[in-house]
Amino acid sequence: MKRRKHLATAAVSHALNLIVAGCFYMSSYDTVQAAEKKNYTRVPFAAFSSQMSDALFGSGKYEKPAWNLHDALKAPNWLDVSVEQRSRYETMSGTFKAGSIGGDQQIPLQTTLWLQAHLGSFRLGTEFMDARALNSDSGTGVNNTMSNTWDFLQAYAAWLDQNVFYSGIGAEVVAGRQTLNLGSRRLVARNAMRNTINNFTGVKLRLTDYVNWQFNGFVSTPVNRLPTSSTALLDNKQVFDRENTHTWFSGGFLELYNLGWKINSEIYLYHLDEGDSTDSPSRNRRYFTPGMRFYIKPAKAEFDFQLETIGQFGTVRATTAARDSKNLNHTAWYQHADVGYTFNIPWSPRLGLEYDYASGDQNPNDNKDQRFDTLFGARRFDFGPTGIYGAFSRSNITTPGYRINVSPRSNVLVSFSHRIFWLAAAKDCWGGTTCSGSSLILQDKTGRSGNNLGQQLDLSTRWDFNSSLNFETGWAHLFKGSFAKNAPAAPAPVDVDYFYVQSMLRF
Repeated sequence: MKRRKHLATAAVSHALNLIVAGCFYMSSYDTVQAAEKKNYTRVPFAAFSSQMSDALFGSGKYEKPAWNLHDALKAPNWLDVSVEQRSRYETMSGTFKAGSIGGDQQIPLQTTLWLQAHLGSFRLGTEFMDARALNSDSGTGVNNTMSNTWDFLQAYAAWLDQNVFYSGIGAEVVAGRQTLNLGSRRLVARNAMRNTINNFTGVKLRLTDYVNWQFNGFVSTPVNRLPTSSTALLDNKQVFDRENTHTWFSGGFLELYNLGWKINSEIYLYHLDEGDSTDSPSRNRRYFTPGMRFYIKPAKAEFDFQLETIGQFGTVRATTAARDSKNLNHTAWYQHADVGYTFNIPWSPRLGLEYDYASGDQNPNDNKDQRFDTLFGARRFDFGPTGIYGAFSRSNITTPGYRINVSPRSNVLVSFSHRIFWLAAAKDCWGGTTCSGSSLILQDKTGRSGNNLGQQLDLSTRWDFNSSLNFETGWAHLFKGSFAKNAPAAPAPVDVDYFYVQSMLRF
């Protein structure tokens, strides 16, 4: 263990030296950058989605990478090829997890290779992904959201027709292993900051009239990321992921554009029917999750807003134990609201006010479960960094806050947010999809510890050197509230600081 820590510390030092040296080198390149196009949409800090063009609409959302592997290899036009690599160093002092002490650090590495062949109206594609969590040990609590060594993230066949029977309707069908990214991404997302990515095997149908509406419907089975034990993950053991054929996840998602006053909307329904598998014992979640969202996109000198309401009902079991056969009635809901204004002045500052509520279980001893489940959603954009931090999730919280975004240069974005967090139900636990199955989750079933979790400051800065190379750094500080300090098994009452620096290279 000491040898591993020594080697990891040396690796951290070397990586930071390279980053600093790289920054000095790139600063000297400003005169070259001045002539480079800077008006591209900022790509996400997640692999693959930044380079895949929308085949149905016939265009890509993001600018072509300045350093392009396809052109460098002189690959034929019918073949798409790209490699993307993200490196991050993250460190945390203090802790909020039950029974834990001290801080932690980690070096998550994420590398993907994407290949896609065009054959007329058909496409064949595959994506390989390697995600590792270096500098981790048994105290990190490594799980398969942090590490999933070399595996197939996607392997699919697709067909499209941009004008079905000359109706003006475009249609696309994608079959096989694939990732899903829908709407606000609060329930179904291709993860961005998290080091591993949710994927599914099934069929997805997309229809659109290109102007007024778009529909996505899918039937799939989630893919279990393997291995699951922390020992195997720390040793970077490679086990091919397998579909969970005992679980089905399906849904329909309708987007309506330009309803009036620049308002867009989404109406959707998801169904999860979960069963136990050899690789993944489950709580047998059987949920229907309907929801709707209305929004106006941010624009200079204009107000924007977002309002999303989600319900959830069905049955679930309290634990994943095989002997647990008792179904609890599940009824939960989630509400998000934000409003903002972007000023038409230098730096284009946007000020936004936001609020989130996710229901919690009011009574842990009855036959009901009221804890909202975010299914396969992402959370960084609402609740701060994840990685080894990830203090807040979309379950049992009520949280108002504000956010300020500024852009000092066209290729620099600075974001600051301040949020206050309370438990929605004082007897329910803090964090996680469920209160069972983890000894690190804080809970006071008596409710005597109150519901004040604390306040969080979140600051991040992003610099796009060009369309191939991006840097980001961020800091989060958690001022602990009474629950975080006084709940049973609560760690030392010191505040938590989390810091990260990362790069993304696309070519």
